[in-house]
Amino acid sequence: MADNSENRSLTDEEILESPEGDAEAIDTPTAEELLKKIEELEALVKEKDDKYLRLAAEYDNFRRRSKEEKEAIYTDALADTVSELLPIIDNLDRAALYEDGEKVKEGLAMTAKSVEAVFSKLGIEVIGKVGETFDPNLHNAVLHGEDDSLGEGEITDVFQKGYKKGNKIIRFAMVKSVN
Repeated sequence: MADNSENRSLTDEEILESPEGDAEAIDTPTAEELLKKIEELEALVKEKDDKYLRLAAEYDNFRRRSKEEKEAIYTDALADTVSELLPIIDNLDRAALYEDGEKVKEGLAMTAKSVEAVFSKLGIEVIGKVGETFDPNLHNAVLHGEDDSLGEGEITDVFQKGYKKGNKIIRFAMVKSVN
């Protein structure tokens, strides 16, 4: 008689009792372990949410402070500039009180010198002087003339001075230049 043991399948009980069955058994977590893991994950999410909210609040505070600082810098710069101009205004007021034309002329000349001093202190340069070469980035040519004794593009008349601070043009000079 042939041995049927090779063709026979194992029962569930035999599998559980065999040493091979123990190695293949799946380690399933208990409900308590799952609840503990869920609590850990919820705590982690809460911690991350808290960090995010703190970061968002810090960013809002930074934006607000930056805006306030920018406004304060502008206000301070404006106040400093006006305080430099006030003596000029005072001199003009005093000059307006004189009836003698020579005194008024003298007062205006002193006032013009004080304007130059203030502009120099503020780092503002005058642009557009007779004899300079015309530069469309600095000058606005309102007239062109012909003069063979002068170089091409040379400024012959200045109708209105121009001003700049560094590379920033405050006002272009209105000039007459030679073609």
